[in-house]
Amino acid sequence: MLKTDANPKGLPKSVFDDLQAQLAANRSKFYRDLPEGPFYGFNRPGVKSVEATIANWWRQGMMGGAKAHYDGIVAFSQTDFTEDLKKITIPVLVMHSEDDQIVPYVAAGPNSAKLLKNGTLITYKDFPHGMPTTQAERINADLLAFLKK
Repeated sequence: MLKTDANPKGLPKSVFDDLQAQLAANRSKFYRDLPEGPFYGFNRPGVKSVEATIANWWRQGMMGGAKAHYDGIVAFSQTDFTEDLKKITIPVLVMHSEDDQIVPYVAAGPNSAKLLKNGTLITYKDFPHGMPTTQAERINADLLAFLKK
């Protein structure tokens, strides 16, 4: 996800440094703010937030280890999986929204699908990153259709 010469559409390192700073400053607040806003798209006009979903995400975040979460930001943002993806030969479904506020679509979804030998990309116009929760009916239907192929 990090912007590099090999990934020019990625995000600047400062974005991930800021996430680490927020996590270190107030872990509980971090695990409330992310699901209340961009993770589930609850910050988008006309989208009604679901308190139980937010609370469950917070609960899961607070159960994990603070150091692991802090280091995990580096792992998910700076690990280059290009060569790994090229080695995968089984059919793989890549599902990504153009409105994902967590993992930018232009830097991830289409590129991942292209690197896979047998990748299929399904793009959603305005689903959030947490679309398996907020759009479960559509996501599950697409997963089942892919599995039936």
